[in-house]
Amino acid sequence: MLRVVATPIGNLGDLSSRAVAALTDVDFWIVEDARVSGKLQILLGLQRPMRVLNDHTPDAKVEGYVAELTSGRRAALLTDAGTPAISDPGARLVDRCREEGVEIEGIPGPSAPALALSISGFFAQRYAFLGYLPRKPGALRNELEPFADSPLTLVLFESPHRIDKTLAVAAEVLGSRRYAICRELTKMHEQVFRATLPTLPDPASVPRKGEITIVIEGQRRRERHERDDEDG
Repeated sequence: MLRVVATPIGNLGDLSSRAVAALTDVDFWIVEDARVSGKLQILLGLQRPMRVLNDHTPDAKVEGYVAELTSGRRAALLTDAGTPAISDPGARLVDRCREEGVEIEGIPGPSAPALALSISGFFAQRYAFLGYLPRKPGALRNELEPFADSPLTLVLFESPHRIDKTLAVAAEVLGSRRYAICRELTKMHEQVFRATLPTLPDPASVPRKGEITIVIEGQRRRERHERDDEDG
């Protein structure tokens, strides 16, 4: 049994009673960072062995985790914050467990992309989650170009120190779009700043610190028609 457990992205009050029960009723945790998840164990008054699964974990170690699970042991999969296996190396484990017939139970909860979409005010019936975009401008442009004429709303994570560079390239590729910078979601200093590209916020309006999720509105139907008319 592998329990995929969503944990708080900032506010510990968002940890559900079902998540607590799932984290308690397992033999060990599989975590992204033992120091981060160790704090959660202290909060819950638990002591469970922890196995680490991050971008540097070799395949052989992942196979070892799968072997433990197929032998009948139970584990909880956590990421540092939010829902595991979304922009997270835990997807490797879930994939292998599916292939090996391990029973998987999902315990839903906090998710920064979903929360940012819901409070941005943008139409998000269809959207694309891009995770962290490339650092180099050329690669960043290549990543965004398929969405230049797309109605899909885009959601991405970004370092607070790279907001200006990322949004400047987004303005070049996507044109005038409304966007929202969602900062420190669920925490004491939660902030949602909305503007329209290429306008960028100054540091006084949006401090360049904290956890950042950016939402860029998809191209509206009228704007798409106007662009088509210009091309035609």
